[in-house]
Amino acid sequence: MGSSQSAVAKAIKTTLGSDGDLYAFPGDPLFKLRDAKPYNLDIQVKPAAVTYPRTKEQVAGVVRAAVQNGCKVQARCGGHSYANYCIGGVDGAVVIDLKHFQQFSMDRKTWLATIGGGTLLGDVTKRLHDAGNRAMSHGTCPQVGIGGHATIGGLGPTSRQWGSALDHVVEVEIVLADSSIKRCSETQNADIFWAVKGAGASFGVITEFVVRTEPAPGEAVEFSFSFHFGKYASMAPIFKAWQTFVADPNLTRKFTSSLVFTEMGMVISGTFFGTEKEYDKLNMNSRFPGKQDKKTIVFKDWLGLVGHWAEDFALQIGGGLPAPLYTKSLAFNGCNLIPDEAIDKILTYIDKAKKGTLIWFVIFDLEGGAINDVPQDATAYAHRDALFYMQSYAVGVPKVSNTTKNFLRGLSEVVKDGMPGGGDFGAYAGYVDPELPNGQEAYWRTNLPRLEAIKGVVDPGDVFWNPQSVKPVVGGQIAERVRQGNAVANGNGNAACGIDGAPNANRKPVEGLEMDKAVERPKPSFLEKLKSCFK
Repeated sequence: MGSSQSAVAKAIKTTLGSDGDLYAFPGDPLFKLRDAKPYNLDIQVKPAAVTYPRTKEQVAGVVRAAVQNGCKVQARCGGHSYANYCIGGVDGAVVIDLKHFQQFSMDRKTWLATIGGGTLLGDVTKRLHDAGNRAMSHGTCPQVGIGGHATIGGLGPTSRQWGSALDHVVEVEIVLADSSIKRCSETQNADIFWAVKGAGASFGVITEFVVRTEPAPGEAVEFSFSFHFGKYASMAPIFKAWQTFVADPNLTRKFTSSLVFTEMGMVISGTFFGTEKEYDKLNMNSRFPGKQDKKTIVFKDWLGLVGHWAEDFALQIGGGLPAPLYTKSLAFNGCNLIPDEAIDKILTYIDKAKKGTLIWFVIFDLEGGAINDVPQDATAYAHRDALFYMQSYAVGVPKVSNTTKNFLRGLSEVVKDGMPGGGDFGAYAGYVDPELPNGQEAYWRTNLPRLEAIKGVVDPGDVFWNPQSVKPVVGGQIAERVRQGNAVANGNGNAACGIDGAPNANRKPVEGLEMDKAVERPKPSFLEKLKSCFK
């Protein structure tokens, strides 16, 4: 990847000066442990440099130094990429670690918060709370960084009510491949803004977010039902009951849930944002057949509830601890539910398959709600029809064995084979799967052609690169690639539920692009489309 590391090191030192705390290079003491810090210990990656700039101007300087020496660039905030893409994904990248970007302020008139691009979610929660009892949607692991989270999707327990983390973003400050520093919003550099709301790592380094906030929830009920009996196949009626319940188009958005299979059995858990009396009206205790261990906790304090989520996540998955990992994911929508016969086959497969590890999870996370209110083409995040995701996840000791990988690969194939017509699947870029042969198509679906066109204008040299990033389409190919994307979107939309993926006719195209305008059509609400599936 370009010229020698010594040349890159020299350029970075010239840019950042004599402060040795602002950069590290291979050969430095503890470079891998202290600076590279791979999250997935099964994927070995050696960056050409890890930098720790303190200002946006220094970020721009590092980008310039990397480009001049032929190096790719990736930003790092929390550093939780399942494939180590935040340190390049392969050897030789220049990493821009944003740990110094901790700025925060709250406008108490608009309740818009300004958040530094290196802030971890645990700090986001506390700072928003302390600035007026405010909150925003995000995930449950406090060590995850907002930089990747709010530019990939950012799904969490409040997303059914408020939308995803990226749906809260109203403006960003970004350093581009030409080292320019831009403010981007729906009215300023709108195409770049659209692109980073779902594919940020492919377009630049975001040093600052401006986000809308919500009043922090009041009372909430945390619930769990644990099942530890017999074979997994005997739990099929429970899985079917859960899927039927969460697929109800009239299910309150105050309810969120996940269903998790582990070596120990199955757990259904979640949160109801409301009073215990309101929760009781859902009759959860009678919805799932079989003997179960039930538990409910009532929280009246937002920080206490978020802290409980973090503890639960740590128990299930290990939180922010690096480990040898292997993951797969699939997205399901309300018209692409798993048939009963397929559920039986899935659980029979789990019973019979050799797993090669005791630390494995198959997680079904409920989404939908406010996430689906946003048109599929409104942001680069393309899974606006997703009702739930399946994430399969395994940890190996000392590494993930082929037996374990084959277990998860086989599981995904059993699921796909059981779906009518093979299913209409995508994959969430937050659960990155480096083995996907069509990763970009799976992550960004009908939004990919427009992303490629924007990339071709703002990063034609593909500076912000990882093995599954958006690739630039340049020159005369741009208009044709966009037209192809429009044709796919207009022809298929979201094939399973008919959600329109066509580009918005009112969106201003990126400068220099000549794009066909799509015909604007009235769009039924997601609820209307989902209800139609049950007719």
